[in-house]
Amino acid sequence: MTHPRTRRLVCVGSAVVDIVMKVPALPEPGGDIVAGSSRLAVGGAFNVMAAARDQGATVTYAGSHGTGSFGDMVRSSLMELGIEMIAPPATSLDTGFSITFVTGDGERTFARSPGAEARMTAQALDSIPISHDDLVYVSGYGLAYPESGPALASWLPRLEDSVTVVGDPGPLVAEIQRSVLRAAAARCNWWTCNEREARLMTGAANPNDSIRGLAELAGRDGVLVRLGRDGCLLLMRGRDIQRLPAPSLEVADTTGAGDAHTGTFMAALAAGASPLDAVRRANLAAATAVSKRA
Repeated sequence: MTHPRTRRLVCVGSAVVDIVMKVPALPEPGGDIVAGSSRLAVGGAFNVMAAARDQGATVTYAGSHGTGSFGDMVRSSLMELGIEMIAPPATSLDTGFSITFVTGDGERTFARSPGAEARMTAQALDSIPISHDDLVYVSGYGLAYPESGPALASWLPRLEDSVTVVGDPGPLVAEIQRSVLRAAAARCNWWTCNEREARLMTGAANPNDSIRGLAELAGRDGVLVRLGRDGCLLLMRGRDIQRLPAPSLEVADTTGAGDAHTGTFMAALAAGASPLDAVRRANLAAATAVSKRA
């Protein structure tokens, strides 16, 4: 029996360094607070790629990375997982970083300082060797940056129709230029976001209404709305909305849950799984990810 070849996942998202601090609550304006614990780790699109690698996917990082201590961290982490890097390091900038506050209920709040990963150019994108059956991942961070956003919006629609594009608008969805967001969303085969992001894109408070609204803007093949501990909504083109529950596990830290979901979803698609099965696998991976950190 022959098995279909696993397709490659090409990431044009932003790999950054995460500074994560666990705090009992966010400080009031002008206030201060002592973190119970902190850690420094590579994150952003790296979490998506790591989740895909955990599932056995072949992954290539085509995003920008800087020259400096944070860029070194990104490259070391990518090499450790066997992820190929296409672009050489940027010579004038380090990789950016994100500060994440994790409160007692496991929820996250972010502040980001962009670096080399925000400087994807049209020339750099055009130089990426994309095969006809690749999966391409694009994140809202890249779309929100003033330089890389318009470049991605121009590049994505020029990819062959056989290339599967998966987009995740991320927390900065409201900061993305409308023309950039529309162009990227329209080219994506799959659009995946959480409830907040879906609400910001559609104005609909109810997840069922928001996923229908998203389907009018994005996802040639379908749209996913992640519901945290309640699982995920899936709306495939021409089908009814399906709600897929998540395993019931204790939440320790929701950092990277959406990334784990998206990376696993793409890896499953790359391996030939149906969208329904891919979402089920993604729900399990996300639930496991949020229960790991104490």
